[in-house]
Amino acid sequence: MRLKAALLLTALAAAACSPAHAQDLTGKDLTGTLKKVREARAITIGHRDASVPFSYLDGNQKPVGYAYEICLKVAEAVKAHLKLDTLEVRLNPVTSATRIPLIANGTIDLECGSTTNNADRQRQAAFTNTHFLTATRFVAKREKGLDKTDHLKGRTVVSTSGTTNIRQINEINTARGLGMRILPAKDHAEAFLMVETGRADAFVMDDVLLAALVAGSKTPDAYAISSEAQSRPEPYGIMLRKDDPAFKAVVDAATAALYKSPEGTALYEKWFTQAIPPRGINLKLPMSEAMRKVLANPSDSPDPAAY
Repeated sequence: MRLKAALLLTALAAAACSPAHAQDLTGKDLTGTLKKVREARAITIGHRDASVPFSYLDGNQKPVGYAYEICLKVAEAVKAHLKLDTLEVRLNPVTSATRIPLIANGTIDLECGSTTNNADRQRQAAFTNTHFLTATRFVAKREKGLDKTDHLKGRTVVSTSGTTNIRQINEINTARGLGMRILPAKDHAEAFLMVETGRADAFVMDDVLLAALVAGSKTPDAYAISSEAQSRPEPYGIMLRKDDPAFKAVVDAATAALYKSPEGTALYEKWFTQAIPPRGINLKLPMSEAMRKVLANPSDSPDPAAY
């Protein structure tokens, strides 16, 4: 009887250590997004249709972009973590208004765009490591020689109505007594047109948006974006569901490995310093020293002071 009992215990131990049983235990132990993805054998990416160059539609109406490619790398890492033979990548378009609700209700698992990671959004969603830093700068015609904030003294400056950028430049104008005439524009296109036609000397906005406007203009070489920023850096990050530490750990590890590798720098160069589809425009936005530090030391901090 003792021998039979010993043999039975040995058999049970062997079964517990078998790959199939281990896989079952893994499945039972999974929670949150990892469990959802494993059961569906699919992960859903939320993408934008016009957030150049982060996430937008190409000439064939297919999503492309810097953030979109990062999300595809994350999907590969999730597939490897779950030891899946195949993982379907489902695509779901989102807007600035729908991105957080669709993350929160489980419709999408990753939001890939140009979403700022800040303290307010951290109360609604989680973010993985920062993939881009934007800041308030201004664009002006190169012939004017405007590059620093003090160069705008007594100048006519435009910014888009209702943005943090117009608030920031008004605060700077008051604090430094620069005597700028600050005009509101209804949208970015109108503001850039005012610089193009000479009705304003400079347009103050997020630097990456300015770079896209310049690249898409008739004469890109005629414009220059200020080297001096008018704000602290603001981090962009891939958004995921809040209170899902297991999934976040996988995503954080995947993005950190990508950013610290040569591939992370190459990915940035591809989308910010080279011709991009569908029109072949070049944003000509070389990597800043702050951005190099971000890739070398990945962080998910929403605090601009951390950068």
